[in-house]
Amino acid sequence: MLGKIMAALAVLISVGGRAGVSRAQQTVQLERLGNHIDILVGGKIFTTYYFDPEVAKPYFQPLRSARGTLVTRDFPNGNVVPAEHRKDPDLEPHQRPMYLGHGNIDGIDFWGEAAFPNWSDGGVFGRTVLSRIETMTGGTAAGTLRADFDLVGPRGRVIGEEVQAYTFRGDENTRMIDCTFFIQANRHAAVTVGDTKEGTFAIRLAKALNSPPARMISSNGSVGEKEIWGKRADWVDYDGTVDGESLGVAVFDSPRSFRHPTYWHARGYGLLAANPFGIREFTGDPNQDGSWTIPERQSLRLEYRVFIHHGDYREAKVADAYRQYAAERK
Repeated sequence: MLGKIMAALAVLISVGGRAGVSRAQQTVQLERLGNHIDILVGGKIFTTYYFDPEVAKPYFQPLRSARGTLVTRDFPNGNVVPAEHRKDPDLEPHQRPMYLGHGNIDGIDFWGEAAFPNWSDGGVFGRTVLSRIETMTGGTAAGTLRADFDLVGPRGRVIGEEVQAYTFRGDENTRMIDCTFFIQANRHAAVTVGDTKEGTFAIRLAKALNSPPARMISSNGSVGEKEIWGKRADWVDYDGTVDGESLGVAVFDSPRSFRHPTYWHARGYGLLAANPFGIREFTGDPNQDGSWTIPERQSLRLEYRVFIHHGDYREAKVADAYRQYAAERK
């Protein structure tokens, strides 16, 4: 009998440990001040969502680990790059700390920005302009944010619409952001998302997570930019040491996301981007075409999870975390 009780207790502890992830979730607060929203987890600032009309696209800056370590870079400041960063050969100032953007939507560049012409190919730039904050809610275990935007061309013409929806969670070791995006053809015309490597959902990591010295690894077991860039995978993780903390940042591609598993525009200099459209450039095959036309009054869905963890990808059980995420979304 004692053996059966001990066995049952072990099961309860095991289940409780998994369920404890839910019980240990910290309170999330969202606080708006003008053109930005602060997201606090457990009473500590996690990140800030910016939607300044003077900036080409909305973005989060910076992202932090559960211990408060910055895991992304913390610039540009609006449209200004601090002097100490201007000589960085991999500056790419349009690569905000976390954002959605694509280099060819109806022939317009929503990845680059007109404010930084030296880092562009001289194309025409679009702007992602806030229409309204639809939802902004905190909670004891999660917080949600949903915002609607217009995709505006260079002469002020709205070519489409975009919805950005986020759920924020965190416990003593992790931070998570579930991200769902809809690109919508609601302006009486179809919208074509073109084939280019310059996209799409992206994070620009802290310099200490460049690979090397840090490590980038995919769900396929591939390591480093040469093996990961332009390839398909369920997830990609960068892990290393930042300000003395062993940590990592992963992006999970949802089974419900367009063209899952996605292709990765992942660079050793710290760009972690999921891009399901750049097939011709990624494969080097001129007969491939990754562009997609969204018919009038329809939308295209992109869905990801950002998983910021303590320890390396093995210690954080990133593969298990992805399997749980994927199971929730089938």
